[in-house]
Amino acid sequence: MFTRFLIVTIIWLLIDLYVFQAVKTVVSGMNNVTSSILLWTYWIVDIALILLILYLGASGKFSHGPNKNFNWVMGAMIIILVPKIVVTPFLLIEDITRFIQGMYNLIVTKMNGLSKQGNFLPDRRKFVSIVGLSIASIPFIGTLYGVVKGKYDYRVHRVKLAFKDLPEAFDGFTITQLSDIHSGSFDDPIAVQRGIDIAKAQKSDLMIFTGDLVNNHAEEMNDWIEYFSQLTAPFGSFSILGNHDYGDYIPWSSEDMKVQNLENLKRIHEKIGFKLLLNEHLYIEKEGEKIALIGVENWGKNGFVKHGDLDKATENLEDHFFKILLSHDPSHWDAVTLDHNKHIHLTLSGHTHGMQFGIEVPGFKWSPSKYIYPQWAGAYEKKGKYIYVNRGFGFLGFPGRVGIMPEITVIELVRG
Repeated sequence: MFTRFLIVTIIWLLIDLYVFQAVKTVVSGMNNVTSSILLWTYWIVDIALILLILYLGASGKFSHGPNKNFNWVMGAMIIILVPKIVVTPFLLIEDITRFIQGMYNLIVTKMNGLSKQGNFLPDRRKFVSIVGLSIASIPFIGTLYGVVKGKYDYRVHRVKLAFKDLPEAFDGFTITQLSDIHSGSFDDPIAVQRGIDIAKAQKSDLMIFTGDLVNNHAEEMNDWIEYFSQLTAPFGSFSILGNHDYGDYIPWSSEDMKVQNLENLKRIHEKIGFKLLLNEHLYIEKEGEKIALIGVENWGKNGFVKHGDLDKATENLEDHFFKILLSHDPSHWDAVTLDHNKHIHLTLSGHTHGMQFGIEVPGFKWSPSKYIYPQWAGAYEKKGKYIYVNRGFGFLGFPGRVGIMPEITVIELVRG
């Protein structure tokens, strides 16, 4: 851990030193007092943050995994570093140009038998530094907004999915899906209640939660039980576990404590009013017709736990039933669900958060998450089967959202 932090700090300081040259160029025309204040502020902010990280690490504040301290430090780092990373290519291009021009001048000077005095590189152009820093202000403002407002800027995503074998009684049946609550990161009860109110206002037939109720500890949910217990639906509220719910990302003094933490979390699902599905299925009945609701424990790739067992969950489930699967990690869909011997019509997942960063405009969406998860946000179809990946209700690590906002999904099933 210390080695990784040391490497990050060295890279951080190198970027700082490089961008500092542009800042010096921009303030060069100001009076001495103003320029000195700006230049000192530049370094004081960074050094103070590095010292804070060292203090929190040494005092064990990060030892319990992702928490509010960790989130805020990550947020501060991203707000400070991302704009500097953005401006670096502009400075690099200018420096390459300066070097080529300087070498040309040096060669011409030598060829003419003259001696070059002082630095052969041309001075930095203030215009380039101003443009670079101006462009860097865009991600600075964006990430700042994401931390202050974006993380609670709940958006309702509505999608209508058609299935020719959907029972007639379920034509127009609606499902509200939440995922990745991460209650250990919440710091604004009023904002969270606003999100709950939006979910309630959808008045869906079924309420679904697809994993990661907490960051690590079941107790993180204690202050939020009364909030999420408001989420009810005529045909019930159902949930599954996500990778963070098992407590795998923090040290425990004994295995028994870790096991007890999971048991406590299962009881919290009951207190909220969620029926937790653990590699099992049940039926939703309407007007004498039924659909099957299946829930598996977390199944993920790339080091994530594989407690999910779709074979067990669908045991004795006849194939003619219309089936909805709750599976936290969308990796499960490609790896297991698509070619499973039971035809799973619709899978509901979460997990990716859309990396809490990206671009979404009508007709276009992008996030770095797409390079890790082929299905990372929204609806996807293959082989006549669908998956919907919720962008997450909460946040983790970075205490904000930029472009990819917290989501409340409303899915309408139609026969067609």
